This record gives sequence, C-alpha cells and structure tokens, in this order.
Amino acid sequence: MNSAVDLPLGLADLSFAASGEALVRRTVLPSGVRILSEQVPGARSATLGYWVAVGSRDESDAVPASGERAAVPASFGSTHFLEHLLFKGTNTRTALDIAISFDSVGGEHNAMTAKEYTCYYAKVQDRDLPMAVEVIADMLASSLLDPTEFENERGVILEELSMAEDDPGDVANERFFSAVLGAHPLGRPIGGSPQTIRDAKRDAVWEHYRANYRPQDLVVTAAGAVDHDLLVSGVERALRGAGWDLDTAASPVARRATRPAEIVRGAAVVAVERPIEQANLLIGVPGIVATDERRVTMSVLNSILGGGMSSRLFQEIRERRGLAYSVYSFSGSYSDAGVFGLYAGCAPAKATQVAELMLGELDRLADGGVTADELRRAVGQLSGGAALALEDSDTRMSRLGRAEISMGEFADLDESLRRLHLVTVDDVKALAGDLAARPFSVSAVGSVTDDMFAALAR
Repeated sequence: MNSAVDLPLGLADLSFAASGEALVRRTVLPSGVRILSEQVPGARSATLGYWVAVGSRDESDAVPASGERAAVPASFGSTHFLEHLLFKGTNTRTALDIAISFDSVGGEHNAMTAKEYTCYYAKVQDRDLPMAVEVIADMLASSLLDPTEFENERGVILEELSMAEDDPGDVANERFFSAVLGAHPLGRPIGGSPQTIRDAKRDAVWEHYRANYRPQDLVVTAAGAVDHDLLVSGVERALRGAGWDLDTAASPVARRATRPAEIVRGAAVVAVERPIEQANLLIGVPGIVATDERRVTMSVLNSILGGGMSSRLFQEIRERRGLAYSVYSFSGSYSDAGVFGLYAGCAPAKATQVAELMLGELDRLADGGVTADELRRAVGQLSGGAALALEDSDTRMSRLGRAEISMGEFADLDESLRRLHLVTVDDVKALAGDLAARPFSVSAVGSVTDDMFAALAR
C-alpha cells in the first residue's frame, strides 16, 4: 500500500495487499452486513470480532429525534447491560454452553462496551475459528434476555459499578470526562449509575437490542489465520441459523457525523474527598475528533509530553523532583469530540504543585515548541510501538473494526509510518498552542478539596 484505502459503504467487494504481505479483504452482503479480514502469513491463530456501532452515547431516557442512532428509549447503562446479557443464553445454547465452547479449546472470549460501539470478540486457534464464528453469531443474533438472567445480571453489574467506585483512578476518570465534556453524551459513564441500573427494565433493554442489532448494523472482522471466503460463508450460515433475515436488501448504516460538536465545560474543578494515601489527579481539555487531520500530530505531541520515560512530564515530575510514581498524558478521540489530559498520582500535600507543573509543561510546549531530537525520539517510539502491536492478531482485528466503523479508511503500517514522518516541530507546537488555549478542567480524588485547584482553572 502506498496510501490509505477508502472503505465506501456502497462498495460490495474490496481486496488489497497490506504491509508484511498481509491480504485485506472486505465483503458487504446485500443485507448490509460488512465482513473484513486480514490474512497474516504464518499465523496459527485468529482473532474475531462482531461489532455494532452503538455505544453508551446512544442511550436516552427520551424518545430520540428523527435521525439519531438509537431508535427507542434506553436508560443510561443499557448498552453495557445488554453486552452482559448476550452471554447468558440463546435459543440453542445456555450460558454454560457458550463458556464451554471456548474453554474446551483454550480460546479466549469477551466483550467491550465503549462510548460509540460494542464489540464481542474471541481469539482461537485457526482450526477453531468456525466454532467462534458460529457461537458469537448465535449470541448476538438470538439472545433470549431471559427475565431471570436479567435480574441476576443486574446484581452483577451493580457489583461491577461498586468495584469501580472503590477504585480512585476510575472515579477520577469518570469525573474527568463529565467535567471536560459537560452535557455531551460522551461525558456520561459507560456503565450508567447504580440508580439507572436499578431502574432498567427488561422490555426497554430488549427493544434497544432489537432496534440496534440488525444486519445493517453489524461489522465482522477477523485477523490472523483466516480464509476470507470461508469466513463470509460461515458468518452467513451462522446468522441465518440464529434466525436473522439476510435476504432483505439493506444498506449499511451510515457512519457518524464527524463535525466537531460545541462543547460546554461541565465543571472547572471536581474534587472527591476520599481518605486514601494518594491524590489521583487529572487535568484536561476538549481534544480533537477521530478524523481530524492532526491526529498523528496528537500522537507525537502526546509521546513528547507524557508518553514514556523520556517524556517531559516523567522527567520533570518524577525524575527531577520525585513528586509522583505515575505521571503521563493521554488523548481520546470520538466522532464529534475528544479529550486531552494529564494524569499524576501523588501525595495530597503535593497535588497543587504537581498540577501546576503539569500545566507548566504543556504551556512550555505551546510557547517554546519541541526540539528536532524530541521529534525524532517520538517518531521512533511510535513507529516501534505500532510495529510491535501488530505482532498480535487482536490489534489487527481491532484496527479493521475501527477503520470500518469510525474512520472509513484503512491505513496499514507503512502508511501509518509515512504519516508519522510528515509531522514537523511546527505542527506539534501549533497543536500544543491550540490545546493550551482551551478551558481546563481538574478532576481529583483523595484528601483534596476544590479550593486546592481553584486558581488553576481557566
């Protein structure tokens, strides 16, 4: 590949070679199901994912307006609730049957609910891929959402939320998203709240399931030891066997709009007092959307500022001053919004000082830019990390899913490296200046108060 390959929704078949002699193929069935594979020479295992482009942001207690993705009211946390329930049995398999299918072959299977999609995935030996295709298709297409299992899983999810509430890092992160993104749906917790889970009704979750788990919503991706033609026929056979109608023609659902949303900060400072030894501190601003042309520059900026042991945050706050063990920067990008943040875990008495130092490093990056040596190191770090990550079929499978659902294009390793090497010191400085000028939010958990950070908010 010499450039990224577009993935038009209306193109039925596509095939191209990717870096490392991998073969990428894509088939769009008449029903709207999209199936993508990346065959990797020499692989003996495969990772499979069934994706639905519905996440926590698509939930609403009210009937959505025309054109919104969710077709029915679904209380906050319902998408994550549904993810749990699809493991609890189908018309032909019990929850134990599903577990045994993978355990008996040494495979791995799980799922993840994100803010803009849900994915059910498995990693198995090549000979067991047909089994994984069939079992996950059955889970996704013919789940019973049994009322008794619904109530049992309600308790499980409440325990999961309690576990997260006991983790100060998780608490700080949830408050951070809410503070930075305000009322935007991306600012809500993926799992909902204990109250919304207690209030969730089986019928509402069932309607959410029926409205959003349809052929035109489904993307199937597989990477590793995979034969595309066998994958396509296996998916078709499994979905038909699970009761889906694949004969009615439908176009794949449109990808999300990528115009940046107007973000109104939810809070300048959110401090949660907890009697713990450390303060978990997050400072951040609205970031860039997933399709922003500066996304590669963002990766470089993040690497220089807080992406490794040679980064500015690590060197200044940990190495030179010994104020924190863990300190880093991060970014998250979605269809119409994003976040950029700085994190440190430190003694509560040092929290204000650490916050000032973190902001100072971002300001210094914005004002003074970066050196050619820093840029070279960052490009090297990101290049090596990208190459090593692709040794794992999990990463390749996820790359296919994100390319199809979010980006609308596939960029292989060679193209990604080409884009990295185009980033300049001026690009990094300009993006740092843009971020530094945005309104900051502070989220802190520990023996802290709002007053400790009031002077930092701007």
